[in-house]
Amino acid sequence: MLPQPFLDRMKGLLGEEYEVFVKNLTQESCQALRVNLGKVKGESLPFHLTPVPWAEGGYYYEKEDQPGKHPLHEAGAYYIQEPSAMAPAPLLALQPGERVLDLCAAPGGKSTQLAACLKGRGLLVCNEIHPARARILSENIERMGVKNACVTNEAPETLSKLFPGYFDAILVDAPCSGEGMFRKNEEACAEWSPENVERCAHRQDEILEQAAEMLRSGGRMVYSTCTFAPLENEGSVSRFLKRHPEFSIVPVNQERFCQGAQKATACQGRPQWIENPVPGLEGTLRLWPHHVKGEGHFAALLKKAGELEEGLRPEGRNGLEKGLPERELGEWTAFQREFLKWSFSGKYLKFGDQLYLAPGELPSLKGLKVLRPGLHLGTLKKNRFEPSHALALALLPGEAVHVWNLDAEDPQARAYLSGQTFPASGEKGWYLICVDGCSMGWGKLAGGIMKNHYPKGLRK
Repeated sequence: MLPQPFLDRMKGLLGEEYEVFVKNLTQESCQALRVNLGKVKGESLPFHLTPVPWAEGGYYYEKEDQPGKHPLHEAGAYYIQEPSAMAPAPLLALQPGERVLDLCAAPGGKSTQLAACLKGRGLLVCNEIHPARARILSENIERMGVKNACVTNEAPETLSKLFPGYFDAILVDAPCSGEGMFRKNEEACAEWSPENVERCAHRQDEILEQAAEMLRSGGRMVYSTCTFAPLENEGSVSRFLKRHPEFSIVPVNQERFCQGAQKATACQGRPQWIENPVPGLEGTLRLWPHHVKGEGHFAALLKKAGELEEGLRPEGRNGLEKGLPERELGEWTAFQREFLKWSFSGKYLKFGDQLYLAPGELPSLKGLKVLRPGLHLGTLKKNRFEPSHALALALLPGEAVHVWNLDAEDPQARAYLSGQTFPASGEKGWYLICVDGCSMGWGKLAGGIMKNHYPKGLRK
């Protein structure tokens, strides 16, 4: 049952659209995935796919496809993502090499979308304040093979003290009342209340304050929610702009999103729904389930005034993270020379016996709770190096010396995911195990048997 105060509010706002809106919320939602274009092409996937018009690599799939149960999912070939949730990240128009912050990043759908835009270059900081959700975020960053992401578990206030004016672009996919998830998530419906809407709006104001502090002059910021509430959408943006006249709204190209909508203005922001709106709110984006194939979403693209001086790159409060010297990489260097054909760039970091490759301009992580400072390469053991699962997922088949490819329809592919060994012949040593040409994990060949190094915690 939808909350009555919610229905009353939406009836007053939508008028003649209300009945079709409510009817749509009782219908089955559509499902979508976003292809990891660094690994595969959408047309190669064995599903019934139709493009999502506003997201590169985004596709609707049919219920019978069940991509979450396919081996290619574990190989990071795609991310199952609600289609309207694919809308905010592209608005930032990222360029490879930029510094980017996803401030409220779990579970990772938008972070991995931002990473795809960066194409392995630059720095992506993915932050999540809740520890359990931060772990899920880190796991999804790993599964999708992202090389240049640092995952932190911090309050926005902590980050803003260390990174004033630091980032080129910031995504604030803010915690919200979740009204756009009512059709998919009964828990969101049960937890809703007018008081929670107000609490969320207050928290959004606080988060935007910290984000504004971390954005450089001339930088871009996208604010987004998955709710219909004007207080949390146009209201949050309007309140922010009144506090920060150095920011302005960049109008969104709404025609890209509202294809087939009943009205040309269907996806516009609604300034008339709030008190004393700032100018330009009609240039924000509203996605409605009765107008597009997706759930509810709101997004606003904001630009900070000014520009950086040519050649100037702001630094964090504590400078740059220092990398390891070459003399401490002996076992890794030997492994790389024997089993890899991948050229690395960045700096090496060691936490205990764990070795990471971090982006070259990674700022100092002193004082931060960090789950992943970069790409986890593996474990430095006495006289040997054991590669990580994250490294396998980050590699393409052509970047490993030895590759063993499994057919996704072959029972052996699912047997590998359950931890089973299998007979094999070839040179002994580490093999990159792939499914349909997509890296999935490691195996180690010895004595005619491919030993399974798929992580025990992930086995099916």
